[in-house]
Amino acid sequence: MTEAGTGLVTTLAELPGHAGAVLGPTAWRAMTQERVNQFADVTEDHNPIHVDVDHARTTPFGGTIAHGYLSVSLLAPVSQALLQVTDAGTSINYGMDRLRFPAPLAVGAEFRGRAEIREVVELDGGVQVKLAMTIEVRGQDRPALAAECLFRYYA
Repeated sequence: MTEAGTGLVTTLAELPGHAGAVLGPTAWRAMTQERVNQFADVTEDHNPIHVDVDHARTTPFGGTIAHGYLSVSLLAPVSQALLQVTDAGTSINYGMDRLRFPAPLAVGAEFRGRAEIREVVELDGGVQVKLAMTIEVRGQDRPALAAECLFRYYA
């Protein structure tokens, strides 16, 4: 995922000084039916709202929408585009404190990511970073996803 806005390239030692920094946005990307179908196949979640175009037209969404957990999976490339810790030998997704899906991410819509560094906590051999992340949808007031994500970076 290419960057459109400001990402952060930093080190473990410098990370605590970046608490409060706003990162992004990333470049706009399109959500495709092919991606949704592939996700449905991998997860075995073939809910018609995601994969049956004719059925989905009859729903309040007016068409197919991405799975909520497909939106969650977008956080990995978004976080990697927005925050790079150059001296981290290992980085892991540690989990989430909060996750919401305020609005749908429709097939055909464009999305991008943003983040804010909410907290940096030192750990033995590394740091834990809490990022408040959103997946925005072009033309929508509410994001498709809002989450507080925890990432750990180790030397």
